[in-house]
Amino acid sequence: MSNSQPSAFASFSVNGRDLTPAVINSVRVALGISGAVALIIGIIIVFWPKTAAVGLTVLIAISLLVSGIAYLGIGIFAKGIGGGARALDIIFGVLLVIAAIVAFANLAGTTAFLAAFIGILVGIAWIVEGAVALAQLGDSTSRGWSIFFGILSIVAGVVLLFSPLWGIVVLFILAGISLIVLGIVQIVRAITFGRGVATPAA
Repeated sequence: MSNSQPSAFASFSVNGRDLTPAVINSVRVALGISGAVALIIGIIIVFWPKTAAVGLTVLIAISLLVSGIAYLGIGIFAKGIGGGARALDIIFGVLLVIAAIVAFANLAGTTAFLAAFIGILVGIAWIVEGAVALAQLGDSTSRGWSIFFGILSIVAGVVLLFSPLWGIVVLFILAGISLIVLGIVQIVRAITFGRGVATPAA
């Protein structure tokens, strides 16, 4: 019984056999578009990290504004909810709208704040992850690698805590490089997908 169902990762596992030319072309287009988008975003992050970070802040501010308006609309116009819930929706909506306005009013400052905040969170997460790795040495099959990973994770977390802005910039650029590599791989995959496969004439 081989009821093979397409998965979300079909573009990586499908090799073009038993596919019609139309399906192959559709996969190529999907791979090409996703690869081009990843490549463009990666290039922007690597060569214009400040612009990319500000752009990300703008997107976050827009999402805050939209969410705030939505909560205000629920609190003001929705029927069938209690007065307490209505008041909480309105208060939360007002807070989100205010946060969006503050972000738009000072994009540079908001970007720096978000970068530092995310950097601190990542630093704490790395320290916790390293401590957990060291605490679970007894269950590890490779004590040497576990010790190395735990110490490295804790040190990296401490460094990130003391310089969150610098650390998050490095991580941001590394993410951009990863997107560039992924984009190139996807574009090459789009060009080569289905080549040399004899498709049925349907």
